[in-house]
Amino acid sequence: MAEIAAHTHKVFDEDLAQLRSIISRMGGLCEALIAGAVDALVTRNVDAAMQCVADDKRIDALEAEAEALAIKIIALRAPLADDLREIVAALKIAGTLERIGDYAKNIAKRASAMAQAHPVEPVVIVPEMARVVTGMIKDVLDAFADRDPELARAVSARDTGVDDYYNSLFRTLLTFMMENPHYITPSTHLLFVAKNLERIGDHATSVGEMVYYAVTGEHLTDRPKSDDTSTYLARTTDGD
Repeated sequence: MAEIAAHTHKVFDEDLAQLRSIISRMGGLCEALIAGAVDALVTRNVDAAMQCVADDKRIDALEAEAEALAIKIIALRAPLADDLREIVAALKIAGTLERIGDYAKNIAKRASAMAQAHPVEPVVIVPEMARVVTGMIKDVLDAFADRDPELARAVSARDTGVDDYYNSLFRTLLTFMMENPHYITPSTHLLFVAKNLERIGDHATSVGEMVYYAVTGEHLTDRPKSDDTSTYLARTTDGD
């Protein structure tokens, strides 16, 4: 019986390691896809943008693999407590990373469209915004791999920086469009790019909350949020 139990435990550990590996690979692909899409945007490289769109399918395939493995582990191993929380968290994280991949794909599509339009100066803010969100993804998945709740909490707190970039870019582009109507179309595309990056930051924050709960069994309830673009637009309209 002891040998059977040891074997079962070993198989369970191997399944968990495989699940963690899939999540890690998804995260790496998401980071690369965001960086590639933003680079295509800045360099106005349509071919690179279209390659990013195609690469999103790899993330979709890994999400399906993670889901199948997580369901298999739950069905065959009946994990409890910490193990169950980790598996459920991995399942949710895979779904969140798939959505992050979709946002990166959307950025690549916008990059392709913007390559045909007038270049706009505020685009220089986007690479820095992308650097922050990709750093959040990397760190939050490190927190998942290392079962580090404090790193997960710290990553969640960094979302305010992403919001600050988005607020700044929103105001800049709004002024830019009002002063020069010829740039309305590319500026609108760039606003959608910035919003996609802002949403990626939100999803990285969600992953941090999942990791924190998986490790501690407690929920993070103090999510920071500082997107004030809706109130800024209202103030601008009222001022007119």
